[in-house]
Amino acid sequence: MKSSARENNNFREDVLGRANVEDTPELLAYYDELEKMNTAALWTVANKIEPWFPQSSSVPVLWRFKELREHVLKSVSLVSPEKAGRRVIYLDNPGRRDVAAAVGWLYSGLQVMHPGELASAHAHSASALRFIMEGKGAFTIVDGHKMTLGANDFVLTPNGTWHEHGVSEDGTACIWQDGLDIPLMNALEANFYAVHPDLQQAVTYPVDDSTATWANPGLVPANDKWSHGYSPLLKYEWAPTYESLSRYAKVTDGSPFDGVLMNYVNPKTGGPVMQTIGASMQMLRPGEHTKAHRHTGSFIYQVAKGQGYSIINGKRFDWQERDIFCVPSWAMHEHANASNSEDACLFCFNDMPVMNSLGLYREEALKENDGHQKIID
Repeated sequence: MKSSARENNNFREDVLGRANVEDTPELLAYYDELEKMNTAALWTVANKIEPWFPQSSSVPVLWRFKELREHVLKSVSLVSPEKAGRRVIYLDNPGRRDVAAAVGWLYSGLQVMHPGELASAHAHSASALRFIMEGKGAFTIVDGHKMTLGANDFVLTPNGTWHEHGVSEDGTACIWQDGLDIPLMNALEANFYAVHPDLQQAVTYPVDDSTATWANPGLVPANDKWSHGYSPLLKYEWAPTYESLSRYAKVTDGSPFDGVLMNYVNPKTGGPVMQTIGASMQMLRPGEHTKAHRHTGSFIYQVAKGQGYSIINGKRFDWQERDIFCVPSWAMHEHANASNSEDACLFCFNDMPVMNSLGLYREEALKENDGHQKIID
């Protein structure tokens, strides 16, 4: 008897409408015959591959910036951007190590560059973003558009675009978070990667033209000819983002689950910034503690401001500025601001555009204990 056959009983369920076939010598021999033809009986795995609710292999993780920072900076003395391609320490979820994901089908890592360094230009099928954590003088070039970047700025390097990153000679060491859907592209077997034939690309537009053209509230250029599926606004600056949250907070009760939440959008369509990755910024007002809910979709948070904690599947994770944590799909979660005088802000990127486009989004609030989880030791 093969080990695979002995495992069949693990997936049996004594429920009408679910597979509940007992193994017999005749069936086990039949399964062996099917295996020789690269086939198998659905009822042996049906309950496993069609669960009652999402069964994420990802686990909640908190990556503390204070612990990571010295190791990220150490990589500068160990490898060059030329040798490494991209000098990044990626976030490795224990449940997703086989696909190098931080959560679900999303990848994240911390990249560091010193003044005067410039990574080679490249393009790939994966959609990508950068969220600046510290330093001065960072810049990104996307298809000829150069953008200067400061702390908590959010920049897109969309699917198929030539892009490169660097730090100006008069800058300081810069660290930013990279976010990509590399695992998703590999799962779809659709990933391509290319290095620019000249290694660097020319800047063919005025510096920061994307922001000057598309970041004006309620206004779009009259001669607009943008035809790409991703946002023409490639850089979302921190100052106007925080101002918008602060203004909105004065006129709304906010979400019981997310506080004051605003999505980064494509100004051309009002939809997500990229076809496969969405992003948001939320504010937790002083002392605010949201109620718990769960939903489909994978989420990676970075603390842009303040300190607090999140409870994910009954476990408490205390966070402070620049820490990163993840919420797996269908994990119950709630957030709290630890300060009674200062607000806290969480940047987030997620796979919600995929969930929504495929009609897969579902949400459920916790009804017990006034909507708050009991913490599991």
